[in-house]
Amino acid sequence: MVVPTRIWEYIASSLLIVLAPGPSVLFIIARAISWGRKTALFTVLGNAIGTLILSALVAVGLGPILQRSDIAYATVQWGGGAYLIYLGIDAIRHRHVHAANMAARGEIQPSPLTTMRQGLWVALLNPKILVFNAAVLPQFIDRGRGSVTAQLLLLGTIFAVMCLVCDGSWGLLAGTARDWLATDASRLVRLRTIGGIVMVLLGTLVIGAAIRHLVGA
Repeated sequence: MVVPTRIWEYIASSLLIVLAPGPSVLFIIARAISWGRKTALFTVLGNAIGTLILSALVAVGLGPILQRSDIAYATVQWGGGAYLIYLGIDAIRHRHVHAANMAARGEIQPSPLTTMRQGLWVALLNPKILVFNAAVLPQFIDRGRGSVTAQLLLLGTIFAVMCLVCDGSWGLLAGTARDWLATDASRLVRLRTIGGIVMVLLGTLVIGAAIRHLVGA
């Protein structure tokens, strides 16, 4: 197994991304508020499976390209950083709408299989996960240590496991505090604002790293 040299830096960055309340986290919290912890945890499981699938697809498709092309590597960094900033600004701009959607309770509780399937699709269509795997994650590979694809698969698997643990914690907390969260939309607004700020900061760091790489090249 090829292990990148910057594995611990990657884990720290992944933790910031996973903890930031993005689309998947907000969906899980919304499910916990609507139907409780059991539904939230099935959503988390489906979401983690979707994250793993997306990580594998990105690794297999992107790995060989990044292995051969410095231009592709730099382009991915710049594009991913810019898109993370866009997602963060969008989250801040629409925080009140997102909070209102999260506070709305459904009437019919979905089955565990339906919940897992919905969680899986949220992950597959989550731009934060796609951007992280395609833009942020490649910064931590070491092209001098062997297969880039193998390194991307390893890092993607670590990210999926972290999503399972951290998102599960979000679901349990939100399910336990469902009445407290749903009765005050301002708390949900603050939660979404924090997530937006984290994404903007991380996008800025990604672009900064790309600039340093370009200057040092």
